[in-house]
Amino acid sequence: MFPTLRQLQYLKLLAQHRSFSRAAEAAFVTQPTLSAGIQELERTLGAPVVDRARSGVILTAVGEETVQRAEDILARAEDLVQSARIAGQPLVGRFRLGVIPTIAPFLLPKALPLLRDRFPKLRLFLREDLTSKLATGLKSGALDAALIALPHDIAGLETATVGMDELMAATPENHPISRGATVNPDDLQGEDVILLEDGHCLREHALSACRVEGGRIADNGFAATSLHTLVQMVGSGLGVTLLPAMAVQAGLAAQAAVTVRPFRAEAPTREIVVAWRSGSSREAEARLLAETLRGA
Repeated sequence: MFPTLRQLQYLKLLAQHRSFSRAAEAAFVTQPTLSAGIQELERTLGAPVVDRARSGVILTAVGEETVQRAEDILARAEDLVQSARIAGQPLVGRFRLGVIPTIAPFLLPKALPLLRDRFPKLRLFLREDLTSKLATGLKSGALDAALIALPHDIAGLETATVGMDELMAATPENHPISRGATVNPDDLQGEDVILLEDGHCLREHALSACRVEGGRIADNGFAATSLHTLVQMVGSGLGVTLLPAMAVQAGLAAQAAVTVRPFRAEAPTREIVVAWRSGSSREAEARLLAETLRGA
């Protein structure tokens, strides 16, 4: 006897919702049906997977491990079905794409029309989130691919390059650093460098690029949640920052009281890539997607 995919799906939903009633609703079955499925799973495994407490459902140690393995099994099963459905028809039907916030508003307006023209039967579902959460979604099968920036820890993922995105220095208007046509990373030493909040990979890219180990980060109790907020903070004279060239080219800083300058010599860059789970049947489509996005 082996667990069925349906039983594993019930357990995965139960782990997500921590409630038999809400998990049953998400599975489009009755609560007794879901409960019976979990009980049959426990008999198959020979161990309980959940503890039923007044405060809600608590997974046992066996349940936790089973959920982790179930996510991979269910993702591969879905890959199998999708692969059969789209055989010979790349980027047809549903494709779930994650995008980080420092790319989405600047690349997608150019990319989406290209994708619609080239793949008219594509139904693209977009999810904007931080890189770590998108990576989790890829590994669990919740996403088919993600548009992210490197360097970043991508263990368990494969990537195809879309392009390189230069980082540029942004300062308040009339700041001494902006008087020249270019900026040296050493010019940022001792300046208040404002960054995005923790979790944004661009924060780490900026820290590395401007070598702030010897400088200082603005210690004012605030961190920007988006590039738009970051630009407004710089325009208010709170400090300096680094911006992706794709955002600058899209007009991010056009209406703010900031000056943007490229770095001299070898400019710091981030690599824009399409990432997917290692072994995914959507690999060919992810590579095709990266190829198409290069045109944007």
